[in-house]
Amino acid sequence: MMRVDKFLKVSRLVKRRTVAKEMCLRGGVFINGRPAKPGTPVQVGDQLDLRFPYRRLVVQVRRVSQVPRREAADPMFTVLSEETLE
Repeated sequence: MMRVDKFLKVSRLVKRRTVAKEMCLRGGVFINGRPAKPGTPVQVGDQLDLRFPYRRLVVQVRRVSQVPRREAADPMFTVLSEETLE
């Protein structure tokens, strides 16, 4: 298991962990339909709903790795849907 803010940073969905933490605190991250705090654990199979200012991204966690290499970041998640918000 891994904290959601760390997963977002390690998987390169978000550039910095502080940005991931702020997203969680303002209600922009949901795990399996429930609002997530920065310390909420992420497991393989979880569905993450990320709400950025101008887009919404839904991904499924495929792998949790504490320190992946850049090449290994993509296999950590699968994009289920992506939409642009206005």
